[in-house]
Amino acid sequence: MAAPLLHTRLPGDAAASASAVKTLGASRTGISNMRALENDFFNSPPRKTVRFGGTVTEVLLKYKKGETNDFELLKNQLLDPDIKRLPWLNRSQTVVEEYLAFLGNLVSAQTVFLRPCLSMIASHFVPRKSLLFAYLPANFDTCHRECYVHNLLRISVYFPTLRHEILELIIEKLLKLDVNASRQDIEDAEETATQTCGGTDSTEGLFNMDEDEETEHEIKAGPARLDQMVHPVAERLDILMSLVLSYMKDVCYVDGKVDNSKTKDLYRDLINVFDRLLLPTHASCHVQFFMFYLCSFKLGFAEAFLEHLWKKLQDPSNPAIIRQAAGNYIGSFLARAKFIPLITVKSCLDLLVNWLHIYLNNQDSGTKAFCDVALHGPFYSACQAVFYTFVFRHKQLLSGNLKEGLRYLQSLNFERIVMSQLNPLKVCLPSVVNFFAAITNKYQLVFCYTIIERNNRQMLPVIRSTAGGDSVQTCTNPLDTFFPFDPCVLKSAEELQEFKNPMKVEDEDDDFLKGEVPQNDTVIGITPSSFDAHFRSPSSSVGSPPMLYMQPSPL
Repeated sequence: MAAPLLHTRLPGDAAASASAVKTLGASRTGISNMRALENDFFNSPPRKTVRFGGTVTEVLLKYKKGETNDFELLKNQLLDPDIKRLPWLNRSQTVVEEYLAFLGNLVSAQTVFLRPCLSMIASHFVPRKSLLFAYLPANFDTCHRECYVHNLLRISVYFPTLRHEILELIIEKLLKLDVNASRQDIEDAEETATQTCGGTDSTEGLFNMDEDEETEHEIKAGPARLDQMVHPVAERLDILMSLVLSYMKDVCYVDGKVDNSKTKDLYRDLINVFDRLLLPTHASCHVQFFMFYLCSFKLGFAEAFLEHLWKKLQDPSNPAIIRQAAGNYIGSFLARAKFIPLITVKSCLDLLVNWLHIYLNNQDSGTKAFCDVALHGPFYSACQAVFYTFVFRHKQLLSGNLKEGLRYLQSLNFERIVMSQLNPLKVCLPSVVNFFAAITNKYQLVFCYTIIERNNRQMLPVIRSTAGGDSVQTCTNPLDTFFPFDPCVLKSAEELQEFKNPMKVEDEDDDFLKGEVPQNDTVIGITPSSFDAHFRSPSSSVGSPPMLYMQPSPL
């Protein structure tokens, strides 16, 4: 055999070399085919020229006659690592087949070569990912994005090395849809459609923590997805989110149980995508629920997500806008994720409140101890995360032993935070402030109304330079606040949610609080459940999803 020898390290000792040559001589093709294969193999010049006494065929014929000098020269030259990089797969089918037949004969005679041969062959199983991925984004914005996303996710199953790039591409495209389908636009479209049909509709507000009770009939509806979103972009986003969430479940679950190793790998990919795309994006309404859903699989992932956000918030090297976004995510996650137990909520509150007090300690003797979002944005974001979490979780914090619960809340020393010169009640969202004030007043933790009334009377700037400035009307949302895990209004979220009361505490009779403070502390949570038959997971089904709901893209 001629050129294929260039890809195999021959034995170092003469006896083994002779054995390999005898095996080669027994090949089915024989010496007569070697010259033709040699010419074909060397059709393209190698990266490094090999010089020895004649052709490979001639060297082997000499070796059979006992002339071993040229064979030893050939053997030593074939040890050069550069020669082993020749692209044998690019040769003709005849050469490839002959080469594989040679490998089979070689490893049969010399099993010491089995591992390197298998390793070399397996290295060609996966194509160059840069080459494949270069073609994936180009055709994303087709009229049938559902098919395209479905098949992209299937590629990530076959080629895991591409998964991070594929997920980043998909989520980036979903974000573009998300910003074109605001929560208010979707709710307005649904309400208009409901009124047109003669029905009534009530959408969930910021502090509406009541459950969306689903009847057994609705839950067990047939496989057809009859309740499409009215808003065209929301409908498109809804279907694509269903594909992504279904894919995540099938990746992480094996035989009905969470596979820790696979889920950790997926978490690492998604947290990187989250940092790059979600944290810098203001007021996205829907796409971030992929992290919420993943964290619902196991508490450890929820805690890892909270720790990740906490590091972002407290790190002064991060831009203020990123730190404030991290605070928004912490508060919304603690308030809305029912799978987070009370002990974790308390641990997070302890961290946040302790950091706030340390921040105030550092400001007491400084020259910047005044209300200014530009100077203290992360501080105000952390304050609002605490207030928001407290509003949603206060009944659980006080459940069981009321005195012990009150003692814990008193230890947080809300009063010092509220009364500080930084005046967080003036900066935090008014709806959050009003609910926080009502609840803390009820339990005599801190009295906020005097400060709120003073803030309402004053016409001092909320955002100003350190040198001060002219009086301006207070902004209603100076922090540019949003709560990323407010109840998702997409239909896909309804299919994923199991609404259950985590813990109920009977309300004390207090007419003042009725209608003003939430009467039900239920928090929205997403837990794994089966999907509609039309939203088959890319990792478990063959082919593209059905075309039933695939209307031309509005964008």
